[in-house]
Amino acid sequence: MRLFVSVDLPADLANAVADLQDEFSDASGLTFTDPEQAHVTLKFLGDVEEGQLSQLESELETAVDEADVSPFTVRYGGLGVFPDLEYISVLWLGTETGGDELAALHEAIEERTTAMGFEAESHEFTPHVTLARMEHAGGKELVQELVRERAPTIGEARVEEVRLTESTLTDEGPEYSTVARFPLKEC
Repeated sequence: MRLFVSVDLPADLANAVADLQDEFSDASGLTFTDPEQAHVTLKFLGDVEEGQLSQLESELETAVDEADVSPFTVRYGGLGVFPDLEYISVLWLGTETGGDELAALHEAIEERTTAMGFEAESHEFTPHVTLARMEHAGGKELVQELVRERAPTIGEARVEEVRLTESTLTDEGPEYSTVARFPLKEC
């Protein structure tokens, strides 16, 4: 199973994500993500053996509790790229509020999953929603221009749970399904 841990955007923000992606439609080289599957990845786990699943779910439940984060609101806004504007591989939507809570969840999950033997993140956590991947630099100048000039806010969403999600790769792109849910508790 190819798994990741995420906070998913609600369905009512999918149109706003799609509208934002449309602004980049003339930039060649971009492959857009499905706005219906928009999410913030807290931890990418990769391939996980079925036998690890119950321990993983238990560790994630503990991590979410240890993060000590009550349900909160995220305002999604701002644009960015990875790794930088000169060499763009990912175009993303950021967070204007809620980033501290997302980071606390990430840190607790990172600690628990690396203790289980999952690979540690090699870069600092930046809460974001991937909008597109850049396959070639044909539209790089347009992406650079829009990222520099635009600071859109697409909306807010209440975060009440963290999800363990399975990603199945298909010819039409990845399909996601929820494996487990971990509700945030009032602290």
